[in-house]
Amino acid sequence: MNITVEKLNEVYLKIEADADIRRELSDYFSFEVPGYKFTPQYRNRVWDGKIRLYSYATGQMYVGLYPYLKDWCSKKNVQITENNEIVTNNSVTAAECQALLDTYDMSITPRDYQFDAFQYALQYNRGLILSPTASGKSLISYMLVRHYLNMINNNILIIVPTTSLVEQLYKDFKDYGYDVENNVSRKYHGYDIDENKRIIISTWQSLYKLPKSFFSQFGAVIGDEAHLFKAVSLTKIMTKLVDCKYRIGMTGTLDDSKTHKLVLQGLFGHVNKVTSTKQLIDKKQLADLKVYCLVLNYTDEDKKANSGVKYHEELEWLVLNEQRNKYLRNLAAGLQGNTLCLFQLVEKHGKQLYELIKNKVGEDRKVFFVYGGVDAQQREKIREITEKSDNAIIVASYGTFSTGINIRNLHNIIFSSPSKSRIRNLQSIGRGLRLGDNKAQATLYDIADDLTYRDKKNYTLTHFQQRINIYNEEGFNYEIHNVNLKGQDAPKK
Repeated sequence: MNITVEKLNEVYLKIEADADIRRELSDYFSFEVPGYKFTPQYRNRVWDGKIRLYSYATGQMYVGLYPYLKDWCSKKNVQITENNEIVTNNSVTAAECQALLDTYDMSITPRDYQFDAFQYALQYNRGLILSPTASGKSLISYMLVRHYLNMINNNILIIVPTTSLVEQLYKDFKDYGYDVENNVSRKYHGYDIDENKRIIISTWQSLYKLPKSFFSQFGAVIGDEAHLFKAVSLTKIMTKLVDCKYRIGMTGTLDDSKTHKLVLQGLFGHVNKVTSTKQLIDKKQLADLKVYCLVLNYTDEDKKANSGVKYHEELEWLVLNEQRNKYLRNLAAGLQGNTLCLFQLVEKHGKQLYELIKNKVGEDRKVFFVYGGVDAQQREKIREITEKSDNAIIVASYGTFSTGINIRNLHNIIFSSPSKSRIRNLQSIGRGLRLGDNKAQATLYDIADDLTYRDKKNYTLTHFQQRINIYNEEGFNYEIHNVNLKGQDAPKK
């Protein structure tokens, strides 16, 4: 048996094979989407809940999935014939990479893993670089941008998930010594593209509806925080970049969904993990992390009342619980240093936490409230104020502050709402790991809730156990403390 593979463009491969092999490939590259049973399309029986990364009808699949195709063929004893070059493998030495970097006159020297990521991108032209939050992915992006400016004649597109990240990356490039005013254009609500500038930083929300003709101007694309792109929107953008030779994704973490990983790899390329949070902490390149897991205990009456409820009912009961919120208030107000208190529900939880904390501390401390309704400029002002403070409190939604807001002077993080998302948890922790002038340690207070009734664990306690699994996998130092809400006790730093 054999197949013929041809690279149609920078997005798709074309596979020629007999019908039996095509059916097998279609089955092999079909995956159930997590949570598909809860979608209207599935409920209305217009979708079977699967994503298909190989098309039986057209024979097409993403270029980035070629290694998986080769692996499948090897296992099936299927011979591959390549009609053209599929995978680029440039011979690029470390000395050659260093010589290039020396010409950029950068204000900062890259660390070893940043250099490795740069070399990898030059060697393969495409890839998904996995480097944890606070590891300096913006510098990797900057080095690649400087390289691509010399390699290609057309423009460079940098895609980010939020307006805050547009501004953050723009500022980072400026800090690296680059003339952003004359070379970098920002695109999101309120900003239009300057056609005289070769570098464009944009949110994916500002791009995915644009016509294919718009994307013909780009020869290189960098997707920052790629894990946060909505799959459909990312696909719409990346599949329009048919002539874009250089394709690099950046991410701090990937979730456990095989579908999620394969879509990202298909559109960008193979995953290259350059370092880990634990390695950076051990090298003193990130702040030490101490995790206090605070398990809140409730009365038997409360446990019985919540037995058998649905997840959203349990969550609502917790965030509206007066004793729980007073405990969070006292915890945030009692901590020394800049503190980030993260919540999930704006109206039901975030606003009341903000008011409780603000009323508790009075005029003695700055307290900020950040959610989706706070624009990028205001978030940047809050970040700048906090950088200059040593005792501010930020009450923020996970969606706005778990990604892309860099505060070097952040000492404490409180998980006030339960979450099981690996990506969200690790990204949120990363907010506190940047080293500051007077900061060598960050402390996470992970709030868990024990509503176990007759040996049946509640939803959010199960989610807490999943977070413990993450801490174990990452090698984080943590302690578990049981807390009596009436006593309002908590461990001291």
